[in-house]
Amino acid sequence: MNSYDVIVVGKGNAALCAALSAHDQGARVVLLEAANEDESGGNSRFAGGVMRFAYNTVEDLTRVTDITPEEIANSDFGTNTREEFLDKIFQLTAYRTDPDLSEYLVNESLETMVWLRAKGVRFVPNWGRQSAVVDGKRKFFGNMPIEVNGGGAGLVQFLDKTVQKAGIEVLYETRAISLIYDGAVVSGVRVRQKGKAFDLKAKSVVLACGGFEANPEMRARYLGPGWELAKVRGTRYNVGDGLKMALDIGAAPYGNWSGCHATGWDRYAPEFGDVNVGDQFQKHSYIFGLLINSEGKRFVDEGIDFHSFTYAKYGGEVLKQPGQFAWQVFDAKVTKLLRSEYRIKFVTKVSANTLEELATKLEGVNPDGFLKTVRDYNDAVMKDVPFNHVVKDGKGTTGIEPPKSNWAQALDTPPYDAYATTCGITFTFGGLRIDKDTAQVLDSNQLPIPGLYCAGEMVGGLFYFNYASGTGLVSGAVFGKLAGASAGQNAKQ
Repeated sequence: MNSYDVIVVGKGNAALCAALSAHDQGARVVLLEAANEDESGGNSRFAGGVMRFAYNTVEDLTRVTDITPEEIANSDFGTNTREEFLDKIFQLTAYRTDPDLSEYLVNESLETMVWLRAKGVRFVPNWGRQSAVVDGKRKFFGNMPIEVNGGGAGLVQFLDKTVQKAGIEVLYETRAISLIYDGAVVSGVRVRQKGKAFDLKAKSVVLACGGFEANPEMRARYLGPGWELAKVRGTRYNVGDGLKMALDIGAAPYGNWSGCHATGWDRYAPEFGDVNVGDQFQKHSYIFGLLINSEGKRFVDEGIDFHSFTYAKYGGEVLKQPGQFAWQVFDAKVTKLLRSEYRIKFVTKVSANTLEELATKLEGVNPDGFLKTVRDYNDAVMKDVPFNHVVKDGKGTTGIEPPKSNWAQALDTPPYDAYATTCGITFTFGGLRIDKDTAQVLDSNQLPIPGLYCAGEMVGGLFYFNYASGTGLVSGAVFGKLAGASAGQNAKQ
């Protein structure tokens, strides 16, 4: 009863993909989930569901989802070629990403999307959040025209159904404590289930149970002082157990251990993610407004790029501000451009008909500093460059620091709306070093640890400093599929 071919630790996207991939190899598989069934699904369940993968033509997209001839004729789906995808990863990580891992991710991304579709996942064009009608034709921007139907929660639900159909066992409320390791081979996992500890034996173990984003002690230790104060966007169960148990047997740490994915998040959101709200506490339309700290000052270039390429690092910039908060300020010209998360029931928002009135409503903000910042900003906006929200329009500022590079419009049209945000951490970048061909975990001498594999947030070396939206779910699926196949093959040998 306590012996399997493959044990998968975790039950998010990467873990579910690993379990299905190992099952495809004929392996008897069990998933270990620390959460109860209602809270299961890891961080994946809280994700928005957009998917960034390599594609050259709309024909590639039709392999992933159904797109009608009419939709093809009336839309510009753009491209995200292998070269474009790799360039973006290298650019955003300051060329620190592991070239072998990122190349594998990019090269396998389309076929993995096709594999996910075959596993029952439904994808749809990302009509709502990454596109707009321009000159009568819908144009996608950000190189990411496809999302999961139902978001991250939908992805977990689709994969759950396939796991159930495959007869793969899931043990809920079962937290992995340590790896069973004799110094030569990993042969199982010691677990605690409802207060009782026992051993589960296996020929292969896949660790896919997330980073340490829900562990305030580890956040402060690795990310630095103040990070224990961040909100957690996702599950409360990702406390670094998988990383610790692997490091305990000599696995090699790898990647940006002082880095993470962190975004602007409602200032008064709960401590952890709420599955009923999902990712809607996020506030990603800051590119069309101003980010203001407690001194009334701007502190980043809000319009340096589309939010897809800045949101994952700007949460950390908010955390650095006095009081760990910032207000996002908009005028009526851009109200219709704000994303859906600005219109949910649970939102911290103030409105006013004048900037002077708004200044008195921005809790914790120096009103004189705010008014000076807005006056200086309005004077600095380029007036001879047209505003165009679907491209980097070059409508910037001159003579102020920090500049605003694109989408800079004077804040001059009432009513004015402002939203209070803090930092919400999504996942941590530090992880384990793996073999690029098998996802097998390597030890400190960069030799494979027999029987141990890794996927998802626990893979180190992919992300440094920043992150392109939609890459995480695809990465989890790509390396989950690889780790599961390798683990299953190892178990059957």
